[in-house]
Amino acid sequence: MAEKRTYEVIFIIDPDVAENEVMQLSEGVQKIITSQGGSITKTEMMGKRQLAYEINHKRNGTYVLLEVEGSGAEIAEVERRMRVNDQILRYMTIRVDEMRRRADKLKDPRTRKAAKKSAGGKANKAEAQTEPEEEESAA
Repeated sequence: MAEKRTYEVIFIIDPDVAENEVMQLSEGVQKIITSQGGSITKTEMMGKRQLAYEINHKRNGTYVLLEVEGSGAEIAEVERRMRVNDQILRYMTIRVDEMRRRADKLKDPRTRKAAKKSAGGKANKAEAQTEPEEEESAA
């Protein structure tokens, strides 16, 4: 089996579609993914929003975001089905596992450096606080 990867799939549904149909459409996409061997880690119904530009004479759309873990075969099947569905205005799939790995690598040195600075700063402050007390007791 291929390596599990993480994807974000966002799609825009026609604003004229009823709320219950939007839920059915979202659940249908999720069923396609799970039947192909993928798993849904996050689902976010973002609601109706204004589009950046007009699509098929529509100025608004209902946004749905899914975070998917899978091999990639389920993504190909979902995109194929979205392409032929007239209710879906646009869709986009992004592979995010490599981006997150890079972000974590960049984040680690920063956190270590920040921890080192805060630990060093605390030690210097502790030394500075004990010195005046010693001078007072000597006097």
